[in-house]
Amino acid sequence: MSRRRSPREADLFAELPPISYVWQTPIRRPRPAEWDITDGARSGRLTPAMRAKLERIVKRAPEVMVKITGRTKSIEHLKSHLEYITRNGELAGETEQSALLVGRVGLNDLQSRWADDAALDDRRRRDGSLSINIILSMPAGTDAAAVKDAARAFALETFGHNHDYVFVQHLEDKHPHVHLTVRSLGHDGKRLNPRKADLQVWRERFAGELRLRGIAAEATPRRTRGKVRKADRGTVLALRKREITPYVDRRAREEVLREAVEGKSAERPWEKQIQSRQEAIRRRYLDYASELERRGETTDQALARQMREFVRDMPTIETRRHALSRELADFIKNRQRQRGAERKEDSGGHDKTRDGDREK
Repeated sequence: MSRRRSPREADLFAELPPISYVWQTPIRRPRPAEWDITDGARSGRLTPAMRAKLERIVKRAPEVMVKITGRTKSIEHLKSHLEYITRNGELAGETEQSALLVGRVGLNDLQSRWADDAALDDRRRRDGSLSINIILSMPAGTDAAAVKDAARAFALETFGHNHDYVFVQHLEDKHPHVHLTVRSLGHDGKRLNPRKADLQVWRERFAGELRLRGIAAEATPRRTRGKVRKADRGTVLALRKREITPYVDRRAREEVLREAVEGKSAERPWEKQIQSRQEAIRRRYLDYASELERRGETTDQALARQMREFVRDMPTIETRRHALSRELADFIKNRQRQRGAERKEDSGGHDKTRDGDREK
């Protein structure tokens, strides 16, 4: 049985700012999510949706990936992309009408239909897209059948009412993922033009479909997990894999080296903003953990403990420039240590030679 709280203790929870700050994205959403809607009477109170999301976050539920990989802008490009995702007809594709495209015949039918529709679209600009290509992915070890079912439900909910699409699951990679290709021109004559806010909604929807199928999944921004650095682009990763230094890496290293040589660093206001935001996020976690501990319930105590562990294990607040500066400092330190060892070794060898001459 929980202890009786004083009136002042009872008011503490209501005075806390909403916990939703820690997972809100820095972009405007088309509409607020259920876990962003606070209790009208007490803004600091954890609603069931908020608590469920918070528990998934601190338990480190796997993060979904919903990524636009490109757009096709010509019939030839569209055909080559469809051939790629179906492995030239070897993998079956599925449309918004649940029709299966099997082999080259089904693939050719879809290509011809989309090509004919594109030819009749006299309002499309020369560089306008014919389709938008999307990947829906989960970490290795996730049940592939559940990923495909969730992708099917996501596509139907998101695009089925207005856009033709086809999706194919690939299983040769360790990460189960689905390639979804959506026709840009909708049945209402409007073109699909997703923004960052739409992508976040798509991530949350895909994660929700996975949870309905028993797969723990979340869709939070990096800042929620204490990460401040953006993921590198695919082209940059590909160059590094081929042991080629990308231009962005060379330029960043040159800038850090120049600042080290000159002994001064240019002020970067956004780095202070990152620092301030991360401190506010971590403080919000800890404030709610403290309040949950005051409530005395066993489940609240367990959640508070998980929140504190989550904050403790967050990565250091380090931007790309900070990481490069640290690498440069470590390199200089190791180089100085190596030179010191070499001088010591040379000095020792020289003394032995002189001692040998004296003995003669």
